[in-house]
Amino acid sequence: MTTPQLPRDLHEAIVASGYFPEFVAATVLQAVGDEQVVDSLVHHEATFTASEVHRHVTVLVVTPARFIVAHTDDGDGVPGTPGQALTTTEVVGLSRVRSVALTQVAAQPEKFGRGRGGIAEAWLVVNWGAVRRVEIEPAACADPTCDADHGYTAQDLTDDLSVRMSAAADGDAALAGLVRLGSLLQRRCV
Repeated sequence: MTTPQLPRDLHEAIVASGYFPEFVAATVLQAVGDEQVVDSLVHHEATFTASEVHRHVTVLVVTPARFIVAHTDDGDGVPGTPGQALTTTEVVGLSRVRSVALTQVAAQPEKFGRGRGGIAEAWLVVNWGAVRRVEIEPAACADPTCDADHGYTAQDLTDDLSVRMSAAADGDAALAGLVRLGSLLQRRCV
């Protein structure tokens, strides 16, 4: 019996992210098991506050039947001890994915396709019904001097996953990978 392994390109992308690669790879492999990986994407995102850096890695995997989303973040450790990392892995059957939105921003659209203009950034939004939130905010009118109460407006949002990448921040290859994976999900899920 052989031990399942992640495909080389996925493993290398996890290692290249530089964020606890052994831990991230182990949790992704646990979810993938012995299934074939059809496509994958690794997105490393760091956020900065005045005094700290917070790291986050998202690994997306498409198998023949499932969509796997693994998020690894910095955890809160005990004060005075090294921090922690935590991974949440969610697995969704491809047939359960409700919608896949892929937004692409063209740089210099008048030159697109002629070797000089290309995709500058893209967003992938996937909904499978696990998360639902309502954002409520005060309503306003166009009159800047108006002080009347206009009630509230609300948006019902159901985006379970949202990933944004840009050529400037993530590189052309990573951006192309997001578009490729998003297109694959659109063909297989909806």
